Amino acid sequence: MTFDRKNLSDEQLVHFYRSILWPRMIEEKMLVLLRQGKISKWFSGIGQEAIAVGATLALQEDEWIMPMHRNLGVFTTRNMPLNKLLKQWEGAQDGYSNARERSFHFGNKEHHICGMISHLGPQLAIADGVALANKLRKDDKVALAFTGEGGTSEGDFHEALNVAAVWDLPVIFIIENNGYGLSTPTNEQYRCISLVDRAKGYGMEGVQIDGNNLLSVYDTIKGVREFCIKHQKPYLIECMTFRMRGHEEASGTKYVPQDLFRLWEEKDPIKNYEQYLTEQNILNETMIAAIREEFKEKIESELSIGFNTSPVVVDTEKEIEDIFASKTSVNFVIDNASINSDDDSLSPQKRMIDAISEGLRQSMEQHPNLILMGQDIAEYGGAFKITEGFVNEFGKERVRNTPICESAIVGTALGLSLEGYKSMMEMQFADFVTVGFNQIVNNLAKMHYRWGQNADVVVRMPTGAGVGAGPFHSQSNEAWFTKVPGLKIVYPSTPMDAKGLLIAAINDPNPVMFFEHKALYRSVSGPVPPDYYEIEIGKAKHVRAGDEISIITYGSGVHWADDYAAEHPEISIDILDLRSLAPLDFIAIREAVKRTGRILLLHEDTLTSGIGGEIAAWIAEHCFDILDAPVMRCASLDTPIPFNIELEKNFLAKARLDETVQRLINY
Repeated sequence: MTFDRKNLSDEQLVHFYRSILWPRMIEEKMLVLLRQGKISKWFSGIGQEAIAVGATLALQEDEWIMPMHRNLGVFTTRNMPLNKLLKQWEGAQDGYSNARERSFHFGNKEHHICGMISHLGPQLAIADGVALANKLRKDDKVALAFTGEGGTSEGDFHEALNVAAVWDLPVIFIIENNGYGLSTPTNEQYRCISLVDRAKGYGMEGVQIDGNNLLSVYDTIKGVREFCIKHQKPYLIECMTFRMRGHEEASGTKYVPQDLFRLWEEKDPIKNYEQYLTEQNILNETMIAAIREEFKEKIESELSIGFNTSPVVVDTEKEIEDIFASKTSVNFVIDNASINSDDDSLSPQKRMIDAISEGLRQSMEQHPNLILMGQDIAEYGGAFKITEGFVNEFGKERVRNTPICESAIVGTALGLSLEGYKSMMEMQFADFVTVGFNQIVNNLAKMHYRWGQNADVVVRMPTGAGVGAGPFHSQSNEAWFTKVPGLKIVYPSTPMDAKGLLIAAINDPNPVMFFEHKALYRSVSGPVPPDYYEIEIGKAKHVRAGDEISIITYGSGVHWADDYAAEHPEISIDILDLRSLAPLDFIAIREAVKRTGRILLLHEDTLTSGIGGEIAAWIAEHCFDILDAPVMRCASLDTPIPFNIELEKNFLAKARLDETVQRLINY
């Protein structure tokens, strides 16, 4: 192994040695503690330390790194105290994640490290978002993300690199090619000769280097960093290395030919660098022994602090509170009691689509750090023209057309949030959210609970049937997300609510899934105050007073119920518009039960596993004593949504509304 010190001083070379030896000695101790059952599951980075350490040394301390589970050197080189890392690894409450996460699945904003999730690819797109923030602010910074050779097989790898290339983002992608994805060798992972060859396909530069040569890693990444900043371009680096232990300790290494261990043992990054420094008379055996003894004593000292931790205190209230970040400010909020949405004196009248557009425009004016992203949302104005004209008002930097890569754009939105930006991503159709599902339910939703980082992201979801668009442009999928703690789910039915709830969603520091019914965009009009105002998320609206049956609904169901009530004056129908599905307004739901004692849950979603089932269960458990009849549900058929208009009409819950009302009223 050949080392080139270039202009590094002796002091720097010794600092590099200490930086790479420190995580090795920590890990050797941790493997002992693991066998003793004192720490949790461990993913070994022995043999790969030069990549994590060299990369971190080459970056500024305030540049974000997205490490993986084998990058202890990132955490130690960023000077995270070993005693607190130990608390994290043993699952203590005073670790970095309040005992909520395992080994390296945590981040820390102070040290500019973004915690990974077990799904390997999503980290890459978060780096895109941080790099975009740097680019928008014209900061001379990069973001850096790690992945393994196995992770390059995921779609997230393609999407993240493609977005970075198309948007000219200053981001460095590092592939740690250690030969195996768990037990699967590279010849079963890909067919290209070198993974770095893929860089050309994305229109970016790339280089393959010896990942076990600390000085080569440092010098390469230092130079690449300067390139990315100067040219505002991404870069792909493939670091060739080898994993000397199992994927994790329990998996072992029996699948690896023993000849490979002998070969790579000779390429050990620490032994070779230590030998180089000795040959250069920068270190000698006495100095090396002194450093090792110093580290050994420091490890024992840190362990004594790290193991001096209190038992975990279970606090259910705090667990629930920490799902969401606190909102620090409240804008003008419309009180349901003070404004009747049917009051024609409130002018002007606006269609729902115009109200949403106005709320989005006023939010852009209110928040200079708000970035809009989505397919065709710039010059074209979006599939439904909600952002028409925005690019002329706010510019291409803030109103961004995206490639067709929903997962990467959700990840980019999260990356923007790390740097204090707000973002709105428009799913062209709610149906397309499936290809961004992982980022939403595992990254956005869990981020704050896991390590206290807010995800200031709104995902707009044009949804619903009634326009003859068939099974892939019409489904109601809001219930998918109500199962996921950490997401807020909003679904307005009127123009006034749509504007106020959208503004509230953008002001909220937490991820909000904002559903907009396509069929209501241009068919529903109503009064919309011209002011910049919020309607509180999680508060239902009493739409119509009645004393015989209560219909609890949202979205298009509100209009179906209101029309039905108008057509059947002989039935006194009470209507509650939920507006938010997470959190649910259980106080308003209980009041609706008290008003009539007979409840019909109406929604456009399919019957099975729709939100109506959850609400029905809650009412049965908490309001049984004030019910006069079984809770009934009226929902759409448990089939995909058909294309033919007549079949679609039959599919929708509206087709069975009269039948369900009659059963309930006559019970």
